[in-house]
Amino acid sequence: MRQIFQFESASGYEYHQIFHVEDVTASFRDQVNVLFGEMGQSLRETKAQPMFLRFFVSDAANQEEDLRAALRLFLEELGTRPAVSIIQQPPLDGTKVAAWAWSRQGVSVSRLDNGMTQVQDGEYTHYFTASCRDKSGVTSSEAQMRHLFNQYVGQLKDVDCNLLNHCIRTWIYVQNVDVNYAGVVRARNDVFRRQGLTAETHFIASTGINGRSEKWGELVQLDTYAIKGVESEDVQFLQAKAYLNPTIEYGVAFERGTCVRLKDRQYVFISGTASIDNKGEVLHVGDIRKQTERMWTNVEALLKEAECGFEDVAQMIVYLRDEADYEVVNKMFEQRFPATPRIITLAPVCRPQWLIEMECVAVKNNEQRR
Repeated sequence: MRQIFQFESASGYEYHQIFHVEDVTASFRDQVNVLFGEMGQSLRETKAQPMFLRFFVSDAANQEEDLRAALRLFLEELGTRPAVSIIQQPPLDGTKVAAWAWSRQGVSVSRLDNGMTQVQDGEYTHYFTASCRDKSGVTSSEAQMRHLFNQYVGQLKDVDCNLLNHCIRTWIYVQNVDVNYAGVVRARNDVFRRQGLTAETHFIASTGINGRSEKWGELVQLDTYAIKGVESEDVQFLQAKAYLNPTIEYGVAFERGTCVRLKDRQYVFISGTASIDNKGEVLHVGDIRKQTERMWTNVEALLKEAECGFEDVAQMIVYLRDEADYEVVNKMFEQRFPATPRIITLAPVCRPQWLIEMECVAVKNNEQRR
């Protein structure tokens, strides 16, 4: 089963799709085959190049190797090399695997020697990294996070980019987030300060959430997105100060959201957003329904700053701390957003009192530059 968002521009169509498996009783390999069958059919029908794929699995230690083997064959058949992220965040519909695919017509996709995926889009060049994990043997989340960010700084330098001016979005997956998130924050804050990202400049839209790879010792995984060819005045950092406080006030360094305006479209990347107020306090402790509603209010306020609304949202990823809340939350999303591609996963948020968090990507025509 696939849920699809389609955006049309002069250069062709863009698609954000969430792929689900319906048979919860099938083996993992059978579910992967069904998923790739749907994905391949969609890519052939849309004639779009996959740029970024993310797979959500229920048990990375036992599934990732099989998934990567099947994926190699799938991508060889398609003749493309998008960025591929694999993370253990079990889909809460009872299946073992689901996927988000971001694809475009009219672009060329290639893999660089430094591991980055490059997408050439006219005067713009997009760069993705995915499933970056520390192999150095250090055993703290702080050291692993610092190493991964420093490695990414080097990759950006290879393509004449830097963290301050070109990175738009990061996803940080933390094994046992309740224990290891503090180390991630210390490392990120330190690297950002050294790279000129401060409260006086800006930070980067981000999600920091529970997730793990196949290896128990890999405590942190990093996925990133950067773009070259955009002027600073075309990037807007979203705050919604009537609803949310600056993250630096509680010691973390990320933007609530970022809007990037290209010639024919604008992207809005909403960071992981929960039930929080403009003083940084958790609202509606213990109440999943009210936390969900406040989360929506916050996301809507961020989208509004970028002159967007929920109707422009291309995909949603929803994270739950307690799988027992799935039926309630899924019904709420079905009622309000029946047509928006989304996935709900099991992934505790960085504060234990937050029962739910969501992120999203919106795409809209850039009317001001037409």
